[in-house]
Amino acid sequence: MQLGKAWNTILGFFRNTLPDFLKQNFEITSTKRSKIIGSVICVVTLIAVILDVNAYTSQDFAAKWLLLAFALFCPFILGFAAAFSVVIKNDLFNKIWHMVFMLLMPFVTITMTECLNDVFIYNMTYLGFLGNYLLVIIMYFIVFALSGSLKLSYLIVNPILFGLGVAHSYIMDFRGTPFLPMDFLSAKTAAGVANTYNYTPTYKIMTAAMIFIFIMIIGAKTVTPKYNLITKIVARVFTGTFSSVLLILFYFTSIFADMGVKPDFWNQTRGYHNYGFAFSFFCNTKYLYMSEPSNYNPDEIKDYVGSVVDGTESKPKNEDDGYVKPNIICIMNESLSDLQVLGNLTTNEDYMPFMRSLTENTVKGNLYVPVIGAGTSNTEFEFLTGHTTAFLPSGSNAYMLYIKNPIASLVSTLKGQGYSAFALHPYYSTGWNRTDVYNFLGFDKFTSLENILDISLMREYQSNGSDPNFLQSLIDQYYPGSNMLIRQYVSDSYSYKLLIEDYENRDKSVPYFAFNVTMQNHGGYTSSCVNFDESIYATSVSKAYTKANKYLSLVKASDNAFKELIEYFSNVKEPTVICMFGDHQPNVEPEFISEVMGVANLAGLTPEQEQSRHITPFIIWANYDIEERTVDKLSSNYLSSLVLQTAGVKMPEYNKYLLKLSETLPVIDTVGYIDNENNYYKWSDVSPYSHLLDECEKIQYNNIFDQANIDSEIFYINGYVPKATNEEESATEEGG
Repeated sequence: MQLGKAWNTILGFFRNTLPDFLKQNFEITSTKRSKIIGSVICVVTLIAVILDVNAYTSQDFAAKWLLLAFALFCPFILGFAAAFSVVIKNDLFNKIWHMVFMLLMPFVTITMTECLNDVFIYNMTYLGFLGNYLLVIIMYFIVFALSGSLKLSYLIVNPILFGLGVAHSYIMDFRGTPFLPMDFLSAKTAAGVANTYNYTPTYKIMTAAMIFIFIMIIGAKTVTPKYNLITKIVARVFTGTFSSVLLILFYFTSIFADMGVKPDFWNQTRGYHNYGFAFSFFCNTKYLYMSEPSNYNPDEIKDYVGSVVDGTESKPKNEDDGYVKPNIICIMNESLSDLQVLGNLTTNEDYMPFMRSLTENTVKGNLYVPVIGAGTSNTEFEFLTGHTTAFLPSGSNAYMLYIKNPIASLVSTLKGQGYSAFALHPYYSTGWNRTDVYNFLGFDKFTSLENILDISLMREYQSNGSDPNFLQSLIDQYYPGSNMLIRQYVSDSYSYKLLIEDYENRDKSVPYFAFNVTMQNHGGYTSSCVNFDESIYATSVSKAYTKANKYLSLVKASDNAFKELIEYFSNVKEPTVICMFGDHQPNVEPEFISEVMGVANLAGLTPEQEQSRHITPFIIWANYDIEERTVDKLSSNYLSSLVLQTAGVKMPEYNKYLLKLSETLPVIDTVGYIDNENNYYKWSDVSPYSHLLDECEKIQYNNIFDQANIDSEIFYINGYVPKATNEEESATEEGG
């Protein structure tokens, strides 16, 4: 009996009470215009999903069909949301609902940004979710505090986050590392190679785009309730104060950092996966500013260096009167690496047989570089200056931010001993701000792509779909028989040809120094090209990885070109030292890297595994007798000092300091550091080397950031302090 009454009560609620409540307080409205707009949105988004259905079906995760079903259903939801509006008649309900809705909207926004980050919300850590939620709320609150409009909060914040998220999604796919705030400064460089990548929308972008459209539809329909003046003032003051307090505590105190609210400096990719895109991206903005090291005193720099250098041989081994200093040629080879350092990798044939065969008059080994997949200029900065980017803000780029004045480097050391200094990079001169940086480093001449070919051919190539085969046809027409390109880039072989030409036309009255940054192996391993023989493929993996195989074939071409260069200088009478090293490992399929490393994914690597992803080869060869050896571990900030030592020329106290430091800590990089007993440390670890690292950071700070108090005797030689290259000469060398 009682059960029957309860059932009748429930039925009565759904039949009468609820419908009456909804009818009294809510109204669904539409117009002819809104229905047309809704229909158009539905049809257009549905067609877009159908045309790009392969973005979903080509995935290999189990939920792809469920995700595809959601994507096919979304257009109808979008169409309905655009066509119809829900009006809340009750003023109190309306006001309460809009405030509650503002607190709920971040869930939708986070779903959008994390879709672009290839992470489901439930995969995030609690801290990550809370951080993303607070960030979105703060952004909403700031706009609301300034405008008093809920609509503007949604319509301003979400496009910003969506745009940043799309950039992050493409950057992760292209280079394998996250989108960091510092990447804005390299936008011009990125634009120079942007045409080499595939921008077909992925399932992540398609799905996120539909969520974004939904948010924008809801935002456009939002009407801020009419609150009284006191309520308006209180609401805007509260939201503004709440946001300001949290931002001040985050940026100007260590409260949040001590709680763990900071980027995963050890592994930014893992950090973005665990803590979400928006949270991780904005956390990194706190570390853009380079602060002075704690207890920094420029008067102590000489003592730091002296405590390590004392007892080090001060004279070069070849400082006899009349000794002709050897020519020194240094080559930073784009994306050159031996992926066998990652784990079990075999190929149908050796992809670097010549480099492996070099033993006579050769020093070679494993170089630990600061970046993976991109960020070439940071490795270049470490090599030329001897400084490590580990002491710079995470994700920063030294060339774009910190080289604003003449600075001590390998260039100043050699020019102080009478060397000429030639720089060669067969791509755009402005990439990574090299035009200005090379000016401050003191290079006498800089040859770039603008000097190598008619740059209008590049514009024609880019305006015609960026097809490498089309560019090759243009080169064949204007430079017949040049064999200039592999894919769409100047080949290593041709770059070395230009290097040899400059060497042959050098000022023979002074020793010769050249620095060549190659371009052949740059990322974008997709298009098939008539000028590239893809002969190498991996045999130890479960399937054919197109990008990895193309990359391995490019390494074989680099090996062949290096053989040509060494053979040429083997017949040169003047003593010559050649150093070649890779700037970073390539961005190929993550699944390939995981399989070679024997791990399920790349987010949870051990310190040893993480460091292995930063290894490239280095080779120092001479056409005269030098002591042969193999160096198991060396970070790129030490390499130029090793070149100076091998060439037997004078070096400043700082380079002697670095060589001595490398005996204790052979690797200092952005991942952490490794000592001479093969112990791996993260930067968060407490170790016996903290004082050494602290002193090294202060020495480096003195040279880069404290020019007014720089100790010239530490960083320069023979009293030579560089001045910026004459601007008129620099402009001439740029070739327009």
